[in-house]
Amino acid sequence: MARSGKSPVKQSHLRIIGGLWRGRKLTFTPADGLRPTPDRVRETLFNWLAPSIRGARCLDLFAGSGALGLEALSRGAGYCDFVDTSAAAIRQIGLHLQTLHGGERACCHQGPALTFLQEDRACHDIVFIDPPFGKNLVDPICERLAGSGRVSAGGFIYIEMAALERAPNVPSNWRLHREKAAGEVAYRLFELEG
Repeated sequence: MARSGKSPVKQSHLRIIGGLWRGRKLTFTPADGLRPTPDRVRETLFNWLAPSIRGARCLDLFAGSGALGLEALSRGAGYCDFVDTSAAAIRQIGLHLQTLHGGERACCHQGPALTFLQEDRACHDIVFIDPPFGKNLVDPICERLAGSGRVSAGGFIYIEMAALERAPNVPSNWRLHREKAAGEVAYRLFELEG
């Protein structure tokens, strides 16, 4: 049998760790800068969010593999917008939503996060900000969200960064709810004061 000389595209795996889709394993194509939030970080984050997740409207910026938004939907979030610049990533998230029968509770948007925030006027209860590390993408997003009415009063903003990066510059009405570090990842959950 002839071979093309091209090696098959290596696939990575994502596991939903809680809720309706608990234990489901999903595949995605790895890409530069794409690193799904580790299981233990997601477990901690969603323990923090447990009292607020049911029925929440979520926004997964820099969605990548979709790990955060899919976990939120699995745990009872009412809706999630997924945003990423990669057409392949958005297509893959869409396929995962079809597989999980969750498409009616989500919408996928291809394009830059800042552009989405400029054009979309929806208000969200939980916003996930998990960009590629070391690219200075967090502060402009926080600035765009400040006073925009895109986060509901009492809503949460989750920020994941490299542990060596300086803490994000957030608006004065974002109260630090919880923070933790795991290996090379620092993660913080802020609450928008009403």
